[in-house]
Parts: sequence; C-alpha cells; structure tokens
Amino acid sequence: MKARVTVMLKNGVLDPQGEAIRHALGSLGFSGVTGVRQGKVIELDLEATDPAAAEAEVGRMCETLLANTVIERWSVELI
Repeated sequence: MKARVTVMLKNGVLDPQGEAIRHALGSLGFSGVTGVRQGKVIELDLEATDPAAAEAEVGRMCETLLANTVIERWSVELI
C-alpha cells in the first residue's frame, strides 16, 4: 500500500517561496497568476493491509516528523 502525504503552509502563514514563484511566472509572461502556495508531497510505501490503521499510522508520522504542525497542515491519501 502507498500513502501520499501533502504538506502545505497554513492559511495566514507567509509563503516567500510561493511569492517568488508567482513573481517569476509573471516575469515569464504568465500574467494570470495572482497567488501561489508552495508545499511538498511525500510518498510512503507501507506494509500495512488495513487502510484505517495505515492512515492513522501515517497521521502519527506527520504529527511527529513530516510536518511542522505549528505552521503547516497535512493531508493523507492512500493509493
């Protein structure tokens, strides 16, 4: 089983990388972009067979290591 974790900055937290991307896109002629939020995706290969247990375990991974829960939010998708 695989799990895909998406980690993004929480709303209200400044995203300087996202702003740099938005500015660069504008410089390259992509004028319709008004905002960018940059994040990360982590894919995990799991030995689990129970989806509910796997999702709970990955959630603990996020809370412990994969996300800074003070400024980031995360979501888990089992694939």
